Amino acid sequence: MRMSCIVERKSRVVKEKILITSALPYANGPLHFGHIAGAYLPADAYARFERMQGNDVLYICGSDEYGAPIILNAELAGRSPKEHVDFFHKINLDFFHKLEISFDHFSRTTSAFHPPIVKEFFLDLLKNGYIEEGTTEQLFSQTENRFLADRYVVGRCPRCGYEQARGDECGRCGASYEASDLIDPRSKLTGSPLTLKKTNHYYLLLDKFKERLSEFLDLKNWKQNVKHFAASYLDEIRPRAITRDLEWGVSLPIEGREDKVFYVWFDAPIGYISATKEWAKTRDDPSAWEKYWFDPKTKYIQFVGKDNIPFHALFFPAMIMGQDQPYKIVDELVANEFYNLEGRQFSKSDGWYIDLDDFFDRFDSDQIRYAIAANAPETADSEFTWKDFQMRCNSDLLGKLGNLVNRVLVFVQNRCQGKIPPPHELEEADLRFVSEMHRLISLIEEHYRNFRLRRVCSSLMELASLGNSYFDAKAPWKDAKEVKNHPFMETTITLCLECVKVIALTSSPIIPKTAEKIWKMLGQEDSISTQQWQASLERTLLPGLSLPKPSILFKKVEDEVIEEEVEKLKKMWTTPKPRI
Repeated sequence: MRMSCIVERKSRVVKEKILITSALPYANGPLHFGHIAGAYLPADAYARFERMQGNDVLYICGSDEYGAPIILNAELAGRSPKEHVDFFHKINLDFFHKLEISFDHFSRTTSAFHPPIVKEFFLDLLKNGYIEEGTTEQLFSQTENRFLADRYVVGRCPRCGYEQARGDECGRCGASYEASDLIDPRSKLTGSPLTLKKTNHYYLLLDKFKERLSEFLDLKNWKQNVKHFAASYLDEIRPRAITRDLEWGVSLPIEGREDKVFYVWFDAPIGYISATKEWAKTRDDPSAWEKYWFDPKTKYIQFVGKDNIPFHALFFPAMIMGQDQPYKIVDELVANEFYNLEGRQFSKSDGWYIDLDDFFDRFDSDQIRYAIAANAPETADSEFTWKDFQMRCNSDLLGKLGNLVNRVLVFVQNRCQGKIPPPHELEEADLRFVSEMHRLISLIEEHYRNFRLRRVCSSLMELASLGNSYFDAKAPWKDAKEVKNHPFMETTITLCLECVKVIALTSSPIIPKTAEKIWKMLGQEDSISTQQWQASLERTLLPGLSLPKPSILFKKVEDEVIEEEVEKLKKMWTTPKPRI
């Protein structure tokens, strides 16, 4: 059998319009790898994959910049709230750039595009009977002379009795409640007891949506951990206050109530819409956002962290259900479990974190993207450990993928005059190799479409191992010694080069910088990010094309480097820290 096309499969004809959003990072501190594992790397890999499928993809995100925590932390830092969010907006955006997160637009809720849509949402809900004003008693600190936001309140959980329960959720049993339900509440800032004080607020009547939300959830084929978490909240859903007594936030569009602002969890998800509207303005087509948000055929996928599930599975859908405008409601809600660091939760205040500036001085963004993807907390909590990171870098990226690319391209330079050899007849071993490549490509496609990055990484390494085993079994260096055996040698190398090409294409959503380097070393002048998945897999490399001399893709991560990082982490943990 003569090789005319290594990967010959049916193309997908129907193209989709796909709207992707990642949970808005809160501009109150720097991001860490736990955040990346939940809402950003999975979304970015999926967006890159679907772009390569030729689909109309729009990936939106932005900074969440309102709320009491920002006021309080800005005061501690000696900054105004706007200076505070500007500071962390830039830090987090720089971090996303370093990690090669490919947003189509990254906005912020302090954008001028945001308040009008938030107010429109509120007025529609109010007009349609889903919001009412009520007098309530909320926790007030006499010592600090202000109402305290939920996260600055601690007390005894009304369900399980845990003494350090937060103001809105118990960290032990997962119960959700109002801060006023806590037993013996006190200020997290000063430890002083809190008292109830009357104040007027507006409530979103979530209980009126309970039946529709139940039907909505029943129709979703989401991961069981996501559906179960959402369903447990739905069982006890009730009206929720959506306003706060603050100065920093989107003010109410009601005369005499301008002193109140919207609760951050009301205005933040609307940021997906305002960010898309801002994106449309940058394209000089102000109505372009509507073709995503107002078209029922749009496939809308949200990527969030575990703790954001209730707000995206229930609260935001309810807010949309109460609108006069036909906004698109989420189709796929992708939420991972928690991603920890060496057995504990990431915590800047406790000194249990990785300094990102230092990390990017020592390592490459593709190394961390791969390490997180390969151990992603998709169905259970997982963790970053320095030893696992070293293993992923040395065994997988260097020992399997990097080794295959280097040995094949070096062989081309040394035994094929630096040119892609011509194809010849395929033997049984060659056909088995091609068949296995087909199988793994199909698996990788399926895993990307189902948001399974761990399985993508496993299949990518299986593909690299397959190439290495085929190279070893065919032993082209032996065929190179006899002129009569050169056709066998050239067939082996041609197929190995095709395997390298397949690895570059299929790995590019996870390790885009490395994939681009491989693509260039295969003599391709265009960028791998512009490639169409199926067309590029079906197009064989051009025989006779001169290839540049290969460069090393990854360096070994030495034991002493890992030992230094572990010791640095332990030192930060044991160093006394000031407490808020």
